[in-house]
Amino acid sequence: MSETPAKLVRGLGLREATALNMIDMVGIGPFVTMALVINIMNGPQCIIAWIIGAFLAVLDGMVWSELGAKWPEAGGSFVFLRKLYGENTWGRMFSFLFIWQTVIQAPLVIASGAIGFAEHFAYLVPVSTFERRIVSGALVLLLTFTLYRKITTAGKISIVLWTVLILTIIWILFAGITHFDPHLAFDYPADAWSLSPIFFVALGQAMGKSVYSFLGYYNVCHLGGEIESPHRNIPRSMFFSIAAIAIIYLGMQLSILGTLPWQTARHSEFVFSSFFENLYGVGAASFGTVLILIIAAASLFSAMLGYSRIPYAASIQGTFFKIFARVHPTKHFPHVSLLVLAALAFVFSVFFDRMGDVISAILAMRILIQFIGQTVGLILWHRNRANVASLPYKMPFFPLPALLSIAIWLFVFYFTGLPFVLGASAVIALGLIVFLIRSRSQSEWPFALSE
Repeated sequence: MSETPAKLVRGLGLREATALNMIDMVGIGPFVTMALVINIMNGPQCIIAWIIGAFLAVLDGMVWSELGAKWPEAGGSFVFLRKLYGENTWGRMFSFLFIWQTVIQAPLVIASGAIGFAEHFAYLVPVSTFERRIVSGALVLLLTFTLYRKITTAGKISIVLWTVLILTIIWILFAGITHFDPHLAFDYPADAWSLSPIFFVALGQAMGKSVYSFLGYYNVCHLGGEIESPHRNIPRSMFFSIAAIAIIYLGMQLSILGTLPWQTARHSEFVFSSFFENLYGVGAASFGTVLILIIAAASLFSAMLGYSRIPYAASIQGTFFKIFARVHPTKHFPHVSLLVLAALAFVFSVFFDRMGDVISAILAMRILIQFIGQTVGLILWHRNRANVASLPYKMPFFPLPALLSIAIWLFVFYFTGLPFVLGASAVIALGLIVFLIRSRSQSEWPFALSE
C-alpha cells in the first residue's frame, strides 16, 4: 500500500507571520541603502523617497491582501497569476514567466543580502574581496542548515530573530532621539526643493533603493498554505508589518541625518556603524554592527523560507519540474526547492560583489511580471465578475489604490536604469520563447484548445 504524500502544515499564526514579514523587510537593505539614498538625493530631502516608498507598500499591500486572503496557498504570485488570467490560458504564460524570473531573482535577493552581510562584516574584521565572497557564501550555507526543519520550529526561530530586530531598532531610535540635532537633520542645500527634471531623476533612482528596502511585506503570501486563519491573518500581518517598518525607516533615516552631517553620511560604507561610533565609541559600534549582521541573517532566513515555496507550488500544479513537489517526509517542508534555490544563491553570492547593481537587477525583473502583472490582473478579475462582495478582504476605493500603485511601479522601473530595463526585458523575452517551445512540445495552450 502506497504512503500518503506529506503535506504542508498550517503552523504559523498572526504573530509568527508578522515576525517573518518584518525580519524579511528589515534585512541588510536599509543599513546599506540609507547612505545611498542620501547620496542620490544630495541632502536631507531624501526622506521623501522613504515616504513614497511606504505609500507604495501600502497600495501594493492592498493588492496582495485581496489575493492572499482569496487564495491562501503556497506559491504567492504563481498562484495569483494563474487564477487571475485563467489556469488553462494566459495564466499559464504569466505564471510560467513568474517562475522563470523567480529562479533567477530569488537567489539574487538572497545573494544581495549575503553580500551586504559580508560588506558590514568587514567593519569588524578587515577582509579582502575574495574573503568577503567566502563570508557571503558561508552565510547562505548556514541559513540553509537552519531552515532544514519543521515550519513550527522555523516560526519559533523567527520570533527570536524578530526580538533581536526590535531591540536593535529601539536602540537606534533612542540614540537618534536623545542626540538629535535639527540643524544637522534639516540642513538642506540651496536647490533641495527645486523640482527640476534632475530632482525627479534623483527621486526615481532613490526610490529604487527605498522600495527595495520595503520589499518583503508580502512574504506571508508565499507561505499561504502554512498560515492559520489565512483570510484574516494574511492581510493583518502585511499591514502591521508595513506600518511598523515605515515608522522604523523614517526614524532610522532621521536618526542618521540628525547625528551625522549628511555630507559625511552620504559617503559612509558603514553608516550605522559610524552612527554608533560617533555617539558611543568603537566598542558600541562593534556591538551594533554584530546586531546588524544578525538582522541581515534573519532577513535572509525569512526570504529563503518564503521563496522555497514558489517552485514547490508550481511543481504541484504541473507547470515545473516534478522533483520540486517533494515534501520532507518527517519535517513537512519542500526540501528540494529549498536546496536548489540555496545552491543558486550560494553561486551568486560568491561571484557578485556589488550590492547596488544586484538591487537594481532584482527590481527591474520583478516589477513588470509580478507587481504590475498581478495588479492589472486583479483589476480585470474584478471587471469580469459581478459579485466580489464576498471577498475575504477588499481594498477600499477600488480601483484607485491599484491604479496608483501601477503608476508608481512604472516610475521606479523607468529609473532603475537602461541596462537593467533591457536586461529584465531580455529575461522576459527568453522566458516567453521557452514557454512557447515547451507548450508546443506538450500540445498545450496556445497550441491546443483549453479544456
